[in-house]
Amino acid sequence: MAGNQSDLAAILARVADGDRAAFRALYERTAPKLMASVRRILRSTAAAEDAVQEAFVRIWRNASDFDASIASPIAWMTTIARHAAIDIVRKGAERVSAASATIDAELAERIAAPLSGGDPLASGRLATCLDRLEADRRGMVVLAYCYGWSREELASRFDRPVATVKTLLRRSLIALKECLGGE
Repeated sequence: MAGNQSDLAAILARVADGDRAAFRALYERTAPKLMASVRRILRSTAAAEDAVQEAFVRIWRNASDFDASIASPIAWMTTIARHAAIDIVRKGAERVSAASATIDAELAERIAAPLSGGDPLASGRLATCLDRLEADRRGMVVLAYCYGWSREELASRFDRPVATVKTLLRRSLIALKECLGGE
């Protein structure tokens, strides 16, 4: 392993000098390890691939910052990849939050309408769309918008952090709106 790490350190030094062949070799030797690391953070393979790509862009740009006295090459690269994955998670949450800001009020009315004698056609379509959600997400949506549960109550009931409940609710509302034809 020590020989492998010193080989990677030498390759990183060549990458720092702008050697594209060294960068290709570095990618081939380390991409699977970095992918395994980011897959623990990101559930989607596509998102993990994006994180690894972003990590390698950062590695290319910052290879001269690598210091073997501080970390091994793979530890340094894994840290960069983990940060890229976390950035993707944060961007996703921000995008979901921004996209769903206007959905909450209008869809809340529609979800609650079947319980108050709303349009049966809308109710049937809504029921079909609700059935497409995972059970815990469906439960959160119904408890929140039909029974008025707070995010804190949902977090306690589903044993999830409040921020996660908020994100799951918003993602579920986006899915419902798309299922209902974006109306």
